[in-house]
Amino acid sequence: MARRWTQDDLLIALGLYCLLPFGQFHRRQPLIIRAAETMQRTPDSLAMKLSNLASLDPEITGSGRKGLAGASELDRQMWSTFTTNTESMMPIAEQALASALGDANSSKEKPPSYHEADHFAEVKVRKGQSLFRSAVLSAYDNQCCITGLSDNRFLIASHIRPWRADNQNRLNPHNGLCLSLMFDKAFDCGLITVSDDYRLVVSSNLRTQASNPYMAATFLTYRDAPLRLPNKFSPDATLLAWHRSHMFTGDPL
Repeated sequence: MARRWTQDDLLIALGLYCLLPFGQFHRRQPLIIRAAETMQRTPDSLAMKLSNLASLDPEITGSGRKGLAGASELDRQMWSTFTTNTESMMPIAEQALASALGDANSSKEKPPSYHEADHFAEVKVRKGQSLFRSAVLSAYDNQCCITGLSDNRFLIASHIRPWRADNQNRLNPHNGLCLSLMFDKAFDCGLITVSDDYRLVVSSNLRTQASNPYMAATFLTYRDAPLRLPNKFSPDATLLAWHRSHMFTGDPL
C-alpha cells in the first residue's frame, strides 16, 4: 500500500512547484531526485505530485496544458491556502524544501504546519524571499521578460506593487516580473510600465533622451515590445494596473 502524503511532504512539493518550470516536472529532474530521496519516495511519485498540483492551477489548465488528475483533498486544501496566503506559505515551503535538499543554511527545526495561523505572524518575511525570487525567475525560464537576457547575475524578481506598499503580496509570485537590472530600476522608478495587453510602455522622461545612444539602445528599442509571458505565475492584471496608475511617471495611458 502506498504511503500517504503528509502536509510536510506537500510543503516540499509546493516548494519544488515554485522552484521549477512547468516543463521540468519529471522523474529525471535532479532536484526532484534529491528531494525524493530525502522524503523516502520515488522520483516518479514526487513528479506526479507536482503534476497533481499543476491540475489545480487555473493558469496551467486555462492555457491548454494539463496537470495530472487525482489531486487529493489535502492537495486542494494546501493549494487553496497557498493561493490565498502566499505571505505565510512561502517561508515555510522554502524552509521545507531547503531541508529536503540538504541546504546547510536551512533550519534544522521541523517546518511548521500551514494550519498554525498564529505562527504565521511570527515568521520573518525575509525567509520567503529566496523562494519568491526562484519562483519568478523560473516562471520566466530565467530570462528578462523584456530583453531576453538570461544571465542570472543580472536578473531581478521585481515587485510590481512594491514591497513597502503591499504587505499581502510581498511574496506572491503573481506580483513579480523577471527583469534585468536596468529595467528593474526603471520599473521601480516608474520610468517604464506594462500596458493591459502586456507591452512595454516607456515614459516621456526617457523618450526625450532619444538622442542618447545608450538610452535609445537600452529602453527605446523595446518600446511597445510584447513581454515574454511566464509559463506559470502570470503577472496579476490588477497589480499591473496599480503600477500604471500609481508608479508610472509618464503620460497617462
